[in-house]
Amino acid sequence: MDKYRKSFKEKRSGQIFNIMMHKYQILHVGVSPVNNSDVVQFIRAALTTNQKVYICVAAVHLTVECQHDNWLLDGVNRADLVVPDGMPLVWLLRLAGYKNAQRVYGPGLMKTLCKEATHHGWRVYLLGGRNGQSDELAHNLQRHYSSLRVVGARDTPVRPIPEKQNRKIIEEINKSRADIVFVGMGCPEQERWMMKNRNTLIPSVLIGVGAAFDFLSGRVRQAPAWMQHAGLEWLFRLSQEPQRLWKRYTITNIQFLFYLGKYIFRFAR
Repeated sequence: MDKYRKSFKEKRSGQIFNIMMHKYQILHVGVSPVNNSDVVQFIRAALTTNQKVYICVAAVHLTVECQHDNWLLDGVNRADLVVPDGMPLVWLLRLAGYKNAQRVYGPGLMKTLCKEATHHGWRVYLLGGRNGQSDELAHNLQRHYSSLRVVGARDTPVRPIPEKQNRKIIEEINKSRADIVFVGMGCPEQERWMMKNRNTLIPSVLIGVGAAFDFLSGRVRQAPAWMQHAGLEWLFRLSQEPQRLWKRYTITNIQFLFYLGKYIFRFAR
């Protein structure tokens, strides 16, 4: 039995390694050309072998933020997995020859992992949201996945989190013995938080899921599936929250196109 367990762990570790190895640079951000099932397999393997990992769910916004902040860029590239959440990144991966690359949609991934957690008994912790949102999210998730073990939920109305409060949160998460921490602070605060606190946390998996807290708590409507597949989710979200999102979906998108054009021109010369 011990021999079997050892070979099983080695096999799982190899699967993790193989997924991590394949990365394609999009504006200097290494994105893995994976699909939803790849990510679930990766997380299952990490939990089976007790490996500590943090996962960035990357869209246009994060790649642009990384152009302005070298510390953030370095931290994102040191993540154990960076997955394409955003159709422009998926399209670029496919153009580069990764035909099987698919969008790894944060809210969809979170639901899939919660379903997996009910089967495997994984404990999850919810960090993010404002004014009771994390409790609303916990309630909704447990309504859909009745045996889901939510071992903690904490709002983060002030971002970045003040240091004194952050120490209490770290202590609370570690005491909860969570296996997965879903971090929903929005980009790039959730990435910075994971990068900063990874080494002081016990949980095996940290994953930034951003707007999943808004959607799955029921506070914000999701775009229709056809808009998501067509790469038009940004337009729907902008119509829902114009004051909060106008800068992200106008200036940031223009910056992405500018940086991408500059990047392509430099290598085409």
